[in-house]
Amino acid sequence: MSLYTIADLHLCFSDPAKTMSIFAGWENYQERIEKSWRNTVSDEDTVVIAGDVSWGMSLQQAAADFRFINELPGKKIIIKGNHDYWWVTMKKMEDFFAAEGFDTIKILHNNHYAYENYAICGTRGWVNMPGETQDEKVLRREVQRLETSIKSAVSADLEPIVFMHYPPIFATYFNYDILEILYRYNIKECYYGHIHGRSAHELCVKNTYDGINFHLISGDYIQFKPEKVL
Repeated sequence: MSLYTIADLHLCFSDPAKTMSIFAGWENYQERIEKSWRNTVSDEDTVVIAGDVSWGMSLQQAAADFRFINELPGKKIIIKGNHDYWWVTMKKMEDFFAAEGFDTIKILHNNHYAYENYAICGTRGWVNMPGETQDEKVLRREVQRLETSIKSAVSADLEPIVFMHYPPIFATYFNYDILEILYRYNIKECYYGHIHGRSAHELCVKNTYDGINFHLISGDYIQFKPEKVL
């Protein structure tokens, strides 16, 4: 039994016109995701998908993408990305998954999931990069959600591992509100996605910084193969 993670699947089975294959490094990415996943993950494993799961604009429009995910090996835990427009309330998502028989997918939102002596924690996060609009209200909400997730794990006497969509650090841009939570709870491992393209990948923190091990897990960066966490 192992724990894996990957971000930015950008699935488009419901709307092939939104394919990412037009971008360098994304050729045949959905086929590559399936092949790598099946060659890596077993039914006993767990995979955290750190946002930008489907291009569907609603749960119904994303159903084909969730069906694809559900049929892949392992249990899946999903957090929200900036392009997950299908995301609604926790209850509506859980009811939809139950009605459709998507029984291998769970949602990470103001909660945690236990994995051995660890806890899978996280949230979407928010922007700290040039060219992206900042919103203090959204940022405060994301900070609160991250802390709520981590505190629930600490209360259960588990060691939190944090998964986010947005990077807490990118180039010379620091999301100090998010970082403060990571420091306060002595987080050691933080996995994030969102960043695409070789030149942008080079600006990411992918090592230990201030005692935290940061890991870039964007699909195109890890060649669409789920990365082993534990």
